[in-house]
Amino acid sequence: MAWIVLVLSGVLEAVWATALGRSEGFSKISPSVVFVIALVLSMAGLAFAMRTLPTGTAYAVWVGIGASLTVGFAMATGAENTSLVKILLVAAIVACVVGLKVLH
Repeated sequence: MAWIVLVLSGVLEAVWATALGRSEGFSKISPSVVFVIALVLSMAGLAFAMRTLPTGTAYAVWVGIGASLTVGFAMATGAENTSLVKILLVAAIVACVVGLKVLH
Protein backbone atom coordinates (compact mmCIF):
# COMPACT_ATOMS: atom_id res chain seq x y z
CA MET A 1 0.00 0.00 0.00
CA ALA A 2 2.85 2.40 0.83
CA TRP A 3 4.32 1.99 -2.66
CA ILE A 4 0.99 2.80 -4.35
CA VAL A 5 0.57 5.91 -2.21
CA LEU A 6 4.18 6.90 -2.92
CA VAL A 7 3.71 6.61 -6.69
CA LEU A 8 0.50 8.65 -6.54
CA SER A 9 2.30 11.24 -4.42
CA GLY A 10 5.05 11.41 -7.04
CA VAL A 11 2.43 12.04 -9.72
CA LEU A 12 0.97 14.80 -7.57
CA GLU A 13 4.44 16.30 -7.25
CA ALA A 14 4.50 16.69 -11.03
CA VAL A 15 1.03 18.26 -10.87
CA TRP A 16 2.02 20.85 -8.26
CA ALA A 17 5.33 21.63 -9.97
CA THR A 18 3.57 22.24 -13.28
CA ALA A 19 0.81 24.26 -11.60
CA LEU A 20 3.41 26.37 -9.81
CA GLY A 21 5.02 27.25 -13.11
CA ARG A 22 1.68 28.14 -14.64
CA SER A 23 0.56 30.24 -11.68
CA GLU A 24 2.94 33.03 -12.75
CA GLY A 25 4.01 33.86 -9.20
CA PHE A 26 0.57 33.00 -7.77
CA SER A 27 -1.04 35.72 -9.87
CA LYS A 28 -3.37 33.22 -11.59
CA ILE A 29 -5.99 31.72 -9.28
CA SER A 30 -6.75 28.34 -10.89
CA PRO A 31 -3.18 27.06 -11.13
CA SER A 32 -2.48 28.46 -7.66
CA VAL A 33 -5.38 26.49 -6.17
CA VAL A 34 -4.27 23.33 -8.02
CA PHE A 35 -0.74 23.90 -6.68
CA VAL A 36 -1.86 24.13 -3.05
CA ILE A 37 -4.16 21.10 -3.21
CA ALA A 38 -1.66 18.92 -5.06
CA LEU A 39 1.18 20.02 -2.76
CA VAL A 40 -0.73 19.13 0.41
CA LEU A 41 -1.86 15.76 -0.96
CA SER A 42 1.60 14.97 -2.31
CA MET A 43 3.31 15.75 0.99
CA ALA A 44 0.69 13.82 2.96
CA GLY A 45 1.18 10.80 0.72
CA LEU A 46 4.96 11.02 1.05
CA ALA A 47 4.64 11.23 4.83
CA PHE A 48 2.32 8.20 4.86
CA ALA A 49 4.68 6.15 2.69
CA MET A 50 7.67 7.08 4.85
CA ARG A 51 6.01 5.45 7.85
CA THR A 52 6.90 2.06 6.37
CA LEU A 53 9.49 2.74 3.65
CA PRO A 54 13.04 3.94 4.30
CA THR A 55 13.29 7.73 4.11
CA GLY A 56 16.03 7.82 1.47
CA THR A 57 14.29 5.34 -0.82
CA ALA A 58 10.87 6.98 -0.45
CA TYR A 59 12.24 10.45 -1.10
CA ALA A 60 14.33 9.37 -4.10
CA VAL A 61 11.37 7.57 -5.68
CA TRP A 62 9.03 10.51 -5.00
CA VAL A 63 11.45 13.03 -6.52
CA GLY A 64 12.29 10.75 -9.45
CA ILE A 65 8.66 10.23 -10.39
CA GLY A 66 7.83 13.91 -9.98
CA ALA A 67 10.85 15.16 -11.90
CA SER A 68 10.52 12.73 -14.79
CA LEU A 69 6.80 13.37 -15.21
CA THR A 70 7.26 17.13 -14.95
CA VAL A 71 9.95 17.26 -17.64
CA GLY A 72 8.12 14.69 -19.77
CA PHE A 73 4.93 16.76 -19.68
CA ALA A 74 6.85 19.93 -20.47
CA MET A 75 8.50 18.27 -23.47
CA ALA A 76 5.19 16.78 -24.66
CA THR A 77 3.44 20.15 -24.53
CA GLY A 78 6.31 22.03 -26.15
CA ALA A 79 7.07 24.08 -23.04
CA GLU A 80 10.57 22.60 -23.02
CA ASN A 81 12.90 21.55 -25.82
CA THR A 82 13.10 17.85 -26.61
CA SER A 83 16.26 16.00 -27.52
CA LEU A 84 17.35 12.39 -27.62
CA VAL A 85 19.87 13.00 -24.84
CA LYS A 86 17.21 14.55 -22.61
CA ILE A 87 14.84 11.64 -23.24
CA LEU A 88 17.60 9.14 -22.42
CA LEU A 89 18.46 10.98 -19.21
CA VAL A 90 14.82 11.00 -18.08
CA ALA A 91 14.62 7.29 -18.95
CA ALA A 92 17.67 6.76 -16.72
CA ILE A 93 15.85 8.47 -13.84
CA VAL A 94 12.88 6.16 -14.37
CA ALA A 95 15.20 3.13 -14.49
CA CYS A 96 16.77 4.19 -11.19
CA VAL A 97 13.35 4.57 -9.56
CA VAL A 98 12.36 1.10 -10.75
CA GLY A 99 15.68 -0.21 -9.47
CA LEU A 100 15.01 1.20 -6.01
CA LYS A 101 11.63 -0.53 -5.97
CA VAL A 102 13.10 -3.85 -7.13
CA LEU A 103 15.89 -3.71 -4.56
CA HIS A 104 13.48 -2.95 -1.74
